[in-house]
This record gives sequence, C-alpha cells and structure tokens, in this order.
Amino acid sequence: MSRQEAGSGAAAGPARETAGGSRSEAGGAEREEGGAARQAGAERLRPVDLARAAGVSTQQIRNYADAGILPPAPRSPAGYRTFDDSHRQALLTYRALVRGHGPGTARAVMRAVHEGDVPQALALIDAGHAALHEQRRSLRATGRALEAVAEEGPGAPALPRSRLRIGEVAAHLGVRASALRVWESAGLLTPSRDPGTHYRSYLPADVRDARVVHLLRQSHYLFAQIRPVLDDLRRSGGVVALRAALAQRETVLNARTRAMLEGAGRLHHYLDSTPRGPYSADSAPDSSAQ
Repeated sequence: MSRQEAGSGAAAGPARETAGGSRSEAGGAEREEGGAARQAGAERLRPVDLARAAGVSTQQIRNYADAGILPPAPRSPAGYRTFDDSHRQALLTYRALVRGHGPGTARAVMRAVHEGDVPQALALIDAGHAALHEQRRSLRATGRALEAVAEEGPGAPALPRSRLRIGEVAAHLGVRASALRVWESAGLLTPSRDPGTHYRSYLPADVRDARVVHLLRQSHYLFAQIRPVLDDLRRSGGVVALRAALAQRETVLNARTRAMLEGAGRLHHYLDSTPRGPYSADSAPDSSAQ
C-alpha cells in the first residue's frame, strides 16, 4: 500500500471515530444526566424504561407524550424529555383504559385529566359503562326474541300470505330492501325466484331467517357468526347454535366489563397519587356529611 493510500485511510479513520464518538457522547450525556438526577433523589425514567413497562416502542412513548396521554414532560438542558413515575402511572392507566374503552375514549380521558377537567374524564368513564349496560340489555332481548322466532317454526302465522316480495319483507321487518340483498349476497338468505317475473319470493321460512339475521345484526354479530345459527335452524329447527352465539357474545361483554373495572381502578389510583389541580379525591364532596 502506498503512503498516499495509507494517508487517506488514516484520514478516514478519525472521521469514522468522530461520527461514532458523537453518538456515544450523546448517549453518555443522557446517561450522565440520568445519573445526576438519581443522585439528587429524583426517579428519572428514559423513554425505553416506559416502553418496557407497557410493552410498546419508544416511538410510541413519544407519540403518547405529544398527544397529551402522558402529563407534560419537561426537557433536560440537553433537550431530552424528563420522565418520572407519574408518567409511568399515566402510561399504565391509559393502556388499561384502552382494553376496556378503546383507544379513542382512553385518549380523551387522559387528556381531560391532564387538562384539569377530571369531571369530564369521569363522565366519559360513566358513558362507557352505560353503553356496555345497554349492550347487555340488547343481548338479553335478542336472546328472548330469537328463542321465540326459533320456536315459532317456518309455518308461523302473522304473514299476509305465504309468498312475499322483497319490499313486503323489508316493510314487515322494518329494514331496507338493500339490507336483504346484502344478506342474500353473503349467503345468509336464499329466497327463490318467481318463474315468470324472476322476482324474489320469500316463503315463511325465509322471512323467519331474515328476522334472525336482523336481530343478530342489531347486536353486532358478524355474518360468520350468524351463518351457523341459521344452519342449525334450517337443519333441525333447534336453537343450539343460537344459544352458543349468545353465550359467546356474553363472554365478550364479561371480559370487557372486567377490563373496564381494571381501567377504573388504575385511573382511581392515578388520580389519588398525582395532584391534578382543583379537583382531587380529597376535594370531592362527602355525601356522608350531608
């Protein structure tokens, strides 16, 4: 190797060392700041510490901070966010709320708390529980209605005549004719066709199936969940698959209730452990004193 090549290699080496050194120095500065904070008695947490606690990425932690899900995070003289245990508690509270209420409501709750509007946060929690209660009521009503429909059999009275057109079935059920067409395209309904006009012709059994689909769709059942219910009704007139579908839905609601309770417990702890302005557990009205 020539002296010129050796010289160029020597020049490139320090350049690489400088680039690598700047990254290591930045990391070292952050570690030094963290060590200084710990020596001062403050619990200093890095984004990676919060990420590990919640099982998310460090970028997600930054997104949460920017979205107001975490309380405001001051920055160090070097420009790094300064997190502590209050941010960890906020993160775990948000993640617990997501499991029961979904990300939209969970985000709104945490923002309200950090903006000092705890009553609004509590109202959002109440609304979630109320909506879940309505779903339970709807599930019970759907179960009773479906049992009644299944027990009626395909020859039940109350239809104007034995064969109905799509518009008449839609009016009878209180749905749009387009909904019946969608259900037919999904393979849930199989009306026959009039030989002369080729119009759809619904027999009493078809109307019963349409009623079952309508009731289950109102309770947010997917087409794949409805199909075995209809197959069971058509095959034996029984309600085995129907009851299994209702039981599965109830299991989902029970799991969501437990998740909501966990989220409420986390939020209660977070509000008690972190001062949030004029409203706190200590300042809430005491009904026992009245």
